[in-house]
Amino acid sequence: MRRKWHIQRSSDSLALSRRGEVVFDVSAQSVFPLCARGRLAQQIRQDLWRALQDLRGFSPVILIEGQGAELHVTAGGEVAAKTFPKPAIEAQISALLADPKLRARWLRHAAISADAVDA
Repeated sequence: MRRKWHIQRSSDSLALSRRGEVVFDVSAQSVFPLCARGRLAQQIRQDLWRALQDLRGFSPVILIEGQGAELHVTAGGEVAAKTFPKPAIEAQISALLADPKLRARWLRHAAISADAVDA
């Protein structure tokens, strides 16, 4: 059985989370060009989960906010563990968001076409 993800949309933002709440115990930010927010969020979430799946109690959250011709992405999530190495995890998330190969793949997948404006 596949677990469902909660997607909250507004005119200028999209939040993707497991529990429906947007909670950032750890996070990092990056800026992307305009593309399909939902597709970008799913791609980042998948790679974020792969990178942090060994972090006990981690639940990924992706927040994408449109600002002009850019998308401001906050990636991270909630950590249920009482103690965890927050600075190291945030550095890992930041490195993930800055990885040129991952960014290129995410943007290829989220490229805007006429029929996928906000897929």
